[in-house]
Amino acid sequence: MRTEIATLGEFGLIDHLTEGIQPKNESTRYGIGDDAAVLSYPADKEVLVTTDLLLEGVHFDLTYVPLKHLGYKAAVVNFSDIYAMNGTPKQITVSLGLSKRFCVEDMEELYAGIRLACEAYNVDIVGGDTCSSYTGLTISITCIGEGEKGKTVYRNGAKETDLICVSGDLGAAYMGLQLLEREKAVLKGTDKDVQPDFAGKEYLLERQLKPEARKDIIERLHKVGVQPTAMMDISDGLSSELMHICSQSKVGCRVYEEHIPIDYQTAVMAEEFNMNLTTCALNGGEDYELLFTVPIADHEKVADMEGVKLIGHITKPELGCALITRDGQEFELKAQGWNPLKNGGNTTEPAE
Repeated sequence: MRTEIATLGEFGLIDHLTEGIQPKNESTRYGIGDDAAVLSYPADKEVLVTTDLLLEGVHFDLTYVPLKHLGYKAAVVNFSDIYAMNGTPKQITVSLGLSKRFCVEDMEELYAGIRLACEAYNVDIVGGDTCSSYTGLTISITCIGEGEKGKTVYRNGAKETDLICVSGDLGAAYMGLQLLEREKAVLKGTDKDVQPDFAGKEYLLERQLKPEARKDIIERLHKVGVQPTAMMDISDGLSSELMHICSQSKVGCRVYEEHIPIDYQTAVMAEEFNMNLTTCALNGGEDYELLFTVPIADHEKVADMEGVKLIGHITKPELGCALITRDGQEFELKAQGWNPLKNGGNTTEPAE
């Protein structure tokens, strides 16, 4: 069944997609249904705001990205930015640009993913907009969150001798993307009814199609009494994000190749594609893990923390940013992460 969007109209579509949404957060005084949402934050909180724009053909390919997964991911990547400030996401607005190729049922799938993410992270949908598009699907999400006054973490607070930590593992999302692109090319080049070869690679696909924001890591840091000195989420690659922190904090860094966390499936896939594994982990992007620095005095606390790996330390600015290889060689870190203006597509091209 296909219901044309024109049969509902703009406001009818919004009403249909947001039907039954009830605010859960105290800071949401009034959500969907008026000219603007009404939010009220206590005086002891700081309000955090982030926004993300996703363009079909640049940030995602609907050949292999299900709309429900896309909706979930579009919401979660915004939540991740709020957690990366040591905050908690509370509300989002969702704006969509739609071409005639999409129908009401397509948007129901997209919104099902967005609503699922909001339920999982206790976030309210408080507004949005829809508009006709001539170039496919455009998704713009703005997320509002809260932080404790004095506890918001920026990129510019790293100090010499601080330890560099990362959550989870790196490179899996990039390998998932490479896998999807390969299977797309295989299916495109044949007239036969060939099924994609994804057996044993489910983790890589999940990391690319359904990433999670690391709310759990923020909660663990709070529990053990550790406040990072600087923090970012890893959307454009570890190397790129580290250089952002070092540039804004006016420091240098040393990262050790042997300590970069990499999943077994990622290593196997990199070998299959004949790619340099460390390069993929450094520059792949879209992992949405947390990269943060902590004072050296917190070494034991973070060393014992599940899901966190110590990968290096902050140095004097004149020493620059470097990767120390397994055999002790030192190489300058370079930001080779994904750049949509440069790459012109949704694939990264790490150097070998």
